[in-house]
Amino acid sequence: MNRVYIKTYGCQMNERDSEAVSEMLRGRGYSIVQHEEDADVVLLNTCSVREQAEQKAIGKAGYLKRRLRKNPNFILGVMGCMAQNRGVELIDKLPDIDLIIGTQKFHQVPDHLDNIFKTLEGQGPKPSTIVDLENEQGSQNTIVAHNLDKRKVSAFISIMQGCNMNCTFCIVPKTRGRERCRPIESIVEEAHELVENGTKEITLLGQIVNSYGRREIPFIQGKSPFVQLLERLNEIKGLERIRFTSPHPRGFKQDLVEAYRDLPKLCEYIHLPMQSGSSKILKKMNRPYSRERFKQLVGDLRSVVPDMYFSTDIIVGFPGETDQDFELTRNLFEEIGFEMAFIFKYSTRTGTPAAILEDQIPKEVKEERNQILLSILEKASLKRNQNLIGTTQEILVEGPARKGENMFVGRNRGFRKVVFSGSERLIGELVPVKIEEASVTTVRGSLVIQ
Repeated sequence: MNRVYIKTYGCQMNERDSEAVSEMLRGRGYSIVQHEEDADVVLLNTCSVREQAEQKAIGKAGYLKRRLRKNPNFILGVMGCMAQNRGVELIDKLPDIDLIIGTQKFHQVPDHLDNIFKTLEGQGPKPSTIVDLENEQGSQNTIVAHNLDKRKVSAFISIMQGCNMNCTFCIVPKTRGRERCRPIESIVEEAHELVENGTKEITLLGQIVNSYGRREIPFIQGKSPFVQLLERLNEIKGLERIRFTSPHPRGFKQDLVEAYRDLPKLCEYIHLPMQSGSSKILKKMNRPYSRERFKQLVGDLRSVVPDMYFSTDIIVGFPGETDQDFELTRNLFEEIGFEMAFIFKYSTRTGTPAAILEDQIPKEVKEERNQILLSILEKASLKRNQNLIGTTQEILVEGPARKGENMFVGRNRGFRKVVFSGSERLIGELVPVKIEEASVTTVRGSLVIQ
């Protein structure tokens, strides 16, 4: 009666939250299983960025309710952004749900499950739905647990929670709250612990990761708290690579641009959300930068690292987006040459300012614009990968490839996936691979014997 399965929807921060909850539960004696059919407890860690993400989670929860017919002691919980967004209204849709846990209450999950199981062991009826959604001071300091029984070549570190930007399309400020950051020393200590356990690469996570600590930690010699943190992490012996996601163009000042020049462990890859290439639409989105400023920032980064890899987020079909606005987005998207991108069709989120804007765009127009950008992206990604043919890339080996005997997969510093023939002893090592073939999403090569 203590087997737990956690299904995660959405972003890397949700993945990190789920991992931390898993480890907190292990510490209480729960067993984390890999298949929902084996579980006594299923927790859905949910996303609210798009309506479709919420509907997937609600549909999954409805499906899991059937388990109650066979096992009345089966426990079902919903955590995370949808729980925070929908709150007690979820009980109307899912009356048999046992737990509704908000984004600042993940660390309370073990206590809540303990209490439910104590009731069941006493042969009493299940308690009514537990709803825990309140803000909690210091909650940003609770997502620190990792599974150190298993070596992780690459690991996420959550450095902050919340967002103060209030983009008109986004529900994150409602679901994640205002910005709160962890102390630098605590983050560095977590990184040290991971590296001592074999981690070679860390990715720093935050809703607006480059605004880390701006209200709590002083600037030193013109350097922001985030750059100070990067410098401290760069000093850790045994750590080979540093990444972060997702920044905001507004917070990308010169000190962070220069960090790519000065910090050898900071990989020359950046996820830089553009959202639109039209200054008019950016203003309607409450994105405080222009098309020209975004283009300048890309140029600044390429001036310090000419071979920089870029990925981005784009929303097509935002209310009021004309053909001319989309053409500006298409043009800039193609000019910058993003190798990777998440391209979204605008999804109305109730409670956001954009939801009540006039000139909502028809679905078929959104789909057409989406396909145009996907076609451009495919060509740019293939071109970048083909340009790697004949080069030797430093690859951090992650593990076995999905297909092929003795085939392994890793990534170069630009986050491109590389497949090659190797052996298990190379997992976690940095190895040189000469690139020989390229497709849109993957490159293949041969290990260079030194």
